[in-house]
Amino acid sequence: LSAYFCFLMTALGVTAGAHRLWSHRSYKAKLPLRIFLAAANSMAFQNDIYEWSRDHRVHHKYSETDADPHNARRGFFFSHIGWLFVRKHRDVIEKGRKLDFTDLLDDPVVRFQRKYYKSSVVLMCFVIPTFVPWYLWGESLWNAYFLASILRYTISLNVTWLVNSAAHMYGNRPYDKYISPRQNTFVTLGAIGEGFHNYHHTFPFDYSASELGLKFNPTTWFIDFMFWLGLVTDRKQAPKEMIQARKERTGDGSA
Repeated sequence: LSAYFCFLMTALGVTAGAHRLWSHRSYKAKLPLRIFLAAANSMAFQNDIYEWSRDHRVHHKYSETDADPHNARRGFFFSHIGWLFVRKHRDVIEKGRKLDFTDLLDDPVVRFQRKYYKSSVVLMCFVIPTFVPWYLWGESLWNAYFLASILRYTISLNVTWLVNSAAHMYGNRPYDKYISPRQNTFVTLGAIGEGFHNYHHTFPFDYSASELGLKFNPTTWFIDFMFWLGLVTDRKQAPKEMIQARKERTGDGSA
């Protein structure tokens, strides 16, 4: 249970934080929530918020080209993990420089996390998940470290990478059949709502990253709960009429 709680916190640091809040600005979050999401993002240990959001914006702008950091046209392995083993293609760097990321560094939470990223990762990703079970209920340090820290980290990494690989290769395309990203139920379950990828690439500004009221999306539930608490404002949504018109115009007819 402790490991799974850490997994959910890790996932939210990426899905609700680096992805939907900072990369796409699909909603606004007040300072306490931004601090929580930044801490959760450090637990995820997938590069700091600025780097993660920068790469993701480049991915959307130049999807499936040499300027895409994890171009799925280079194969499953490359888009899943191989892109982290090699130098970035020169187009990723050159075209990425043309995009504006000043809004990210205008956020003091992003600047603080970036400045102290290494120490925050050690604390959030490794020390706290290991120390809490050992201190509070007498779990062995061995079990706490390898389950709540290492195993949880390994699974969370691969779940995130599946959005770049599997969700760009396997599934249907009810919103736009002319792009590679797809709806993938398996990825949705693992990545707490991030597998509606054909929808997301068609309507990247939508805070739910899926057609609202349709399917399983824990990240959306979390954002809605934070809205109810008053910590979230300005949730952006694609109007139903826009979604239906796009389905009829470019969808593959699967939904």
